Amino acid sequence: MSTAVRTPEQPRPPVPAAAAAHRIDDWRPEDPSFWAATGARTARRNLVYSVLSEHIGFSVWSLWSVLVLFLGPEYGIDPAGKFVLTAVPTLVGAALRLPYTFAVATFGGRNWTVISAALLLVPTVLAGVVLEPGVSYGTLLACAAVAGVGGGNFASSMANINAFYPQRLKGWALGVNAGGGNLGVPAVQLLGLLVLATAGASHPRFLPLIYIPLIVLAALAAALRMDNLSALRNDKGAMREVARDRHTWVMSLLYIGTFGSFIGFGFAFGQVLQVQFHADFATPVDAAYLTFLGPLLGSLVRPLGGLAADRWGGARVTFWNFTAMAGGALVVLMASRNDSLPLFLAGFVMLFVFSGIGNGSTYKMIPAIFRAKAHLAVEAGADADVEEQRTRRLSGALIGVAGAVGALGGVLVNVAFRQSFLTAKTGDTAYLAFLAFYVLCLAVTWAVYLRPSKRLTGV
Repeated sequence: MSTAVRTPEQPRPPVPAAAAAHRIDDWRPEDPSFWAATGARTARRNLVYSVLSEHIGFSVWSLWSVLVLFLGPEYGIDPAGKFVLTAVPTLVGAALRLPYTFAVATFGGRNWTVISAALLLVPTVLAGVVLEPGVSYGTLLACAAVAGVGGGNFASSMANINAFYPQRLKGWALGVNAGGGNLGVPAVQLLGLLVLATAGASHPRFLPLIYIPLIVLAALAAALRMDNLSALRNDKGAMREVARDRHTWVMSLLYIGTFGSFIGFGFAFGQVLQVQFHADFATPVDAAYLTFLGPLLGSLVRPLGGLAADRWGGARVTFWNFTAMAGGALVVLMASRNDSLPLFLAGFVMLFVFSGIGNGSTYKMIPAIFRAKAHLAVEAGADADVEEQRTRRLSGALIGVAGAVGALGGVLVNVAFRQSFLTAKTGDTAYLAFLAFYVLCLAVTWAVYLRPSKRLTGV
């Protein structure tokens, strides 16, 4: 990674030096005077427009979780086929998260936000054109796959914002950035409910067309108001380095449990309600009234997970969070076996809320891990400035890897539901699998980060 280095005799300007292309060459968020003078204001401005673009990206990524509710008998698609339609964009979005993370270092955070926002026009225009009875299932699968570009926005946005904020505020900043983006899931579901309630289920193309002007606005705002950090540029080896670190794969596993659950349940919940409680949710509108609630609550509490991790430590919050998620999965399993809709909804609300909190706490753990390792290296004689730079570059890379692997959890959730309903005509097998996985995650969190003999201080 290349970054500006100043000798002690050179003056330190109070304002970051930005070239005409919104480039910042001097960025020192850990310097209190720099941060108080202009650093905080610059970081906050980039955070706001990053959230806007990521929010719309999540909406486009989640588009098919709503569009499948419009696909009535005239489309000839059974529930298993609809689960595939929601799994495909999840899979594509997960795969795109790694190249999107690289793109921030290659093109710059501001430049890539503009490009990635503009790319969202492709799936929205396609969906607006092809959605009508008689369209082939293969065409719908292809359109759903293209919507995966919205899933990549999260990784690039998080890697970019991670570099703007000091260590003490990363949990809050990453929580706000991710939470604002996650709100795109309930937002598109609420808009879908509005279209269903007004235009009716026969007009699905109205929903993607609503987003076209919003996408143009987000791209334009990013171009005018965001900045590129030169310290994020030309870092070729960070991804290879984190791939050799065992903490990368531990954190990826934990993020499958938190974010994978959030996005997987967000995509599948409406279909699950219709399939498992079909007598109570006979029409798409009936299910849509409740579909948005869980993702909304999970998005709103995500910053709280980051704040709690800032205060009590990410590992401790993550451990107790997985304990609560296991409890939520148990409640859902009991409700399913007793055919209790109120208990079923309560259990899923628990899962959404704690998956949101866990999203914030796990992402706080990522920079804290490298910070703790840097502290040990400095104690052993390493240069503090070099270790600080290494912490930033590896944190950004791991955010990309964990985000990509974690999003695969959303695919697994949809596949689990599909198989469970196909074979057992109920979701019980899937709920039992979720319960077992959350128990595994809490055990891994304790063994790697909380066990006294293994603990990294500050994680």
